[in-house]
Amino acid sequence: MIIDLSLPVDDALQETHAAKIDRISHAEGVEHFNWVVMSKQPGGQERYDSGERVATSREIPDGEMLSLEIVHSSVHMGTHVDAPFHYGSRCEGKPAKKIMDVPLEWCYGPGVVLDFTHMSYPQNIEKKDVIAALKKIHYTLKPMDIVLIYTGGDRLVGTPEYVTKYVGVMPDAVEYILDQGIKMMGVDTIGLDRPCFEMFKEFLATKDKSKIWPSHFLGRRREFCHMERLGNLGAIPKPYGFIVSCLPIKVKDAGAGWARVVAIL
Repeated sequence: MIIDLSLPVDDALQETHAAKIDRISHAEGVEHFNWVVMSKQPGGQERYDSGERVATSREIPDGEMLSLEIVHSSVHMGTHVDAPFHYGSRCEGKPAKKIMDVPLEWCYGPGVVLDFTHMSYPQNIEKKDVIAALKKIHYTLKPMDIVLIYTGGDRLVGTPEYVTKYVGVMPDAVEYILDQGIKMMGVDTIGLDRPCFEMFKEFLATKDKSKIWPSHFLGRRREFCHMERLGNLGAIPKPYGFIVSCLPIKVKDAGAGWARVVAIL
């Protein structure tokens, strides 16, 4: 059985970095085909603008070309993997790994679900909460486990609360997980840290460096990846004893890549 844990890149969502998708239908594809071909020819754009066409819909099978979608989106929309480069230019004293550099061994391995659905905003997950969640399922983390942090936050997708009111993960919780030999973890919220606008407000008021992206910036001295915008974690029927695949798309020189994350039982 394969369980989909991914959310789509969705241009209907109005968020900090909204996506835009140009959708060229099958029928519209005939006109697009004419423009692509003619615009590459000497004087072709002028001929196209004057109404000339190299092919009509009657000459195309069923009057339809191939569909085409052109996506304008941050790599942080939809379910994605954040690479060490996202956290900073250097990690553990070396140039930080970009998404193309992330070892695939980090992205496929035994999964563990830690249930924090009893918590709610404005609570945040701390080290003691991680220890309690592991004790509850009688599990000891092993190196290279993939830890899935289940808050139920994906139920808020499409609402303002998905961006502003979710359970964050504090640096001591992240560091405890890393201490167990973990390289990949994931959350079913929009971000690993607590809600960003709260962090921004506190940082700007105090200029206290510890107030802004502390769990992300931890990745400058401890090498790890994490997934954001997971979904459907509650559909996994057991807290461990399954495989997670979260292979990211290779986006050149990027700090993150979209991923189709699944649990395999």
